[in-house]
Amino acid sequence: MPKILLVEDNEMNRDMLSRRLVRREFEVVTAATGLEAIEKARSLRPDLILMDLSLPDVDGWEATRRIKGAAETAGIPVIALTAHAMAGDREKALEAGANDYDTKPVEFDRLIQKITTLLGDARRA
Repeated sequence: MPKILLVEDNEMNRDMLSRRLVRREFEVVTAATGLEAIEKARSLRPDLILMDLSLPDVDGWEATRRIKGAAETAGIPVIALTAHAMAGDREKALEAGANDYDTKPVEFDRLIQKITTLLGDARRA
């Protein structure tokens, strides 16, 4: 069962997305801040990270840079998520090290497709 680290500071969004991922047979661990995300990425080594970009303490851009900049976590795929999509945000997220980018509110089927592509697991599509 693939493990996803869901980084989201909004409790309602975190709960809703977490439950939907669990129903799709993913193991989900959560983090509410950028620093917590960095620590959990190191300690838990998830198969994939869903990274909100607007976070308290360290934002998602910087958390992604730190995760991708550390040898032990550099290979973990990251999908950046944002509700405040602005021109250039996709490019900025990819420059920070994200493997993909999506907007909120999340279109769940599209997100699942991106997750399965990054995990290389066609049976989930």
